[in-house]
Amino acid sequence: MNSKSAPNGIGGVCTEPATAEIERPGEATQPAPPVESSKPEGALPVPALLVMALLGFLLIATETMPSGLLPQIAAGMGISEGVAGQFVSVYALGTVIAAIPAVALTRGMRRKPVFLVGILGYLAANIVTAVSADIALSLAARFVAGAFSGLLWGMTAGYARRISAPAHTGKALAIASLGLPVGLAVGTPFGSWLGTTFDWRSSFGTLAVLTLVTILLAAALVPDAPGQAATTKTPLIQILRIPGVGIILTVIVGWMLAHNVVYTYISTYLASGGLPISVDAALVTFGVAALVGIGITGVVIDRTLRPLVLGSITLFVAAGVVFVVGHESVVAVIGALVLWGLAFGGAAAQLQTAISIASGDNADVANSMLGVAYNLAIFAAGVLGAVIISTFDGIVLPIVMIGLALIALAVAFIGRRNAFPMKPCD
Repeated sequence: MNSKSAPNGIGGVCTEPATAEIERPGEATQPAPPVESSKPEGALPVPALLVMALLGFLLIATETMPSGLLPQIAAGMGISEGVAGQFVSVYALGTVIAAIPAVALTRGMRRKPVFLVGILGYLAANIVTAVSADIALSLAARFVAGAFSGLLWGMTAGYARRISAPAHTGKALAIASLGLPVGLAVGTPFGSWLGTTFDWRSSFGTLAVLTLVTILLAAALVPDAPGQAATTKTPLIQILRIPGVGIILTVIVGWMLAHNVVYTYISTYLASGGLPISVDAALVTFGVAALVGIGITGVVIDRTLRPLVLGSITLFVAAGVVFVVGHESVVAVIGALVLWGLAFGGAAAQLQTAISIASGDNADVANSMLGVAYNLAIFAAGVLGAVIISTFDGIVLPIVMIGLALIALAVAFIGRRNAFPMKPCD
């Protein structure tokens, strides 16, 4: 008979790859060759996962760093700050346009060659950005960087799971996701400091050097893994119809929009209360707390995914409430920043784990959809936040944060069974 994937045998999370049977007319049923697996029993490839975390740091730092360098970029290239701001916009546009098709076209290929080519393309784009004196070429390079970023973000979660033992896939994602909070906490302020102390091009040059180091480390430390088998590939539209996938993407948009509407305009919020807290200090406080949050996520995610997600969004809402009621108190705002970081630090690992479980063998494509949803949220938050601060006081930003997060929490609770199981095999 024709073989079917067990609903809970997700990419080797709950079951090891089985030997399928092939039935041909007039022939006896014969076993097909077993699916190749690179997962070591009981092992967690920490060095390889840390390389992926380093790459994640570079991806998020490269995306957000221009936000702190707009005056320097504008002055250096002889353009307005509005045009310089397109360094961020075209990067996000490249990710949105290229992520899903790039991952879909490469999902059947072996993982390590695709991974290395993606990093090489990213390196080339950063080098061009660092040396280009032409705004059109610079924006084209940023678009290409965003496109390669979409490919790398989309494939990394599935790659991390493929090279890790089934019992530790959630923890593997938590380690591989460390780069996100570190990039948000350190990458943007560090890049801004480099750009203001030396020259904005030195910031991109530093990223290029670090990207080269990452390529060398990936070549040496990250093991190869097979791509997705042709027999398990599902058309893109059907992936969206898989139970749980649409719910998770909705939660991602709501939660990320709630986060970015405050994160992008944190300076406006701080100014609304007249607080003596610098933006850099606020971001570092958030980032340090986020590292603790992802540490907690790594410890419990393989056993309690559902309460972890629901608890994180609830804590996120609580942070928003403190932002509102204590907006004139330094202690209250610092406390809110800590709560915010704790709640959001593990978000990437939690949502990538959830969508990987729900989508099964199609995890790479589903995670590319996650990346698209995240970047759309960044874009929408920029627009929504601009409308808010041009019409109201900065205190309205956390109020919007609370409302959007409550919507995400309600959707997550309603779809908790299909989208957020208690653990991978629940």
